[in-house]
Amino acid sequence: MKILAIDIGGTKFSMALFDEDRMTRRETRRTDREGGREWMLGQIREIASGWLREKEAAACGIGFGGPVDYAAQRVALSTHVGGWQDFDLTGWVARELRLPAVMDNDANVGALGEAAYGAGRGFDPLFYVTVSTGIGGGIVRAGEVWRGADSYAGEIGHLTVRPEGPECLCGARGCLERMCCGLWLERDYGRPAHELLRDPEFVRRYVVDLALGLKAAIMLLNPARIVIGGGISKAGEALFGPLRTELRRQITSWSRARIDVVPAELGDDSVLWGALALARSRMGENGT
Repeated sequence: MKILAIDIGGTKFSMALFDEDRMTRRETRRTDREGGREWMLGQIREIASGWLREKEAAACGIGFGGPVDYAAQRVALSTHVGGWQDFDLTGWVARELRLPAVMDNDANVGALGEAAYGAGRGFDPLFYVTVSTGIGGGIVRAGEVWRGADSYAGEIGHLTVRPEGPECLCGARGCLERMCCGLWLERDYGRPAHELLRDPEFVRRYVVDLALGLKAAIMLLNPARIVIGGGISKAGEALFGPLRTELRRQITSWSRARIDVVPAELGDDSVLWGALALARSRMGENGT
């Protein structure tokens, strides 16, 4: 069974074609934020039409970089690219690509990918955090995403870690995303995150805020493991060593909650593998 997978992000988007558990095609392109939604849809159409002339797919799974109303299967909005508000992306895929489609926000989909195929295998519950252009989180319990009452569970990026901090794109102040995501690191410091994270002194300061957000997840959810994906996770032990040390310092002294924090095993492909898992799950629900 062939599945088309799409990962739509604020900095880049990726697409892949799976044949059972084998990724047979993959392409990544930088996101044109000025081009907005219509540019992105054109890119998806172009890539998919080229692939699907050769191989037929049974379904499409999508991870979208922004809030998604999962029950309604509609994009709520994107804080990074215009034109997505209340958009029926799965309906567009069904019409344009002639594929049944299912969608969730990229953090939930990345969580599914790592739980099923990556660093989260065998760890239940799993909390996945993507630290990239923005910050999002996904919770997987017994192989299923826990979305909450309104599809907004796991939004760790908009926990306030610095109440008097700078204003976030969401309008609040001192959100974890505002303090720690790649977009704001580059704007605040004038250098891309991957360069900043080579400086041990910068990392020592940076992990204080990141740990404040993760502490909230540990104390509230007591996950068996936290997997961190996104571009910033590529810093490796230069980041994860100091982060674990800072978490041990911050975690309440009487708590015996585990501090198991690791980078995503699937790297840039967590969401693509999660889109595969999501599409398979939806097809199973529909008896196809």
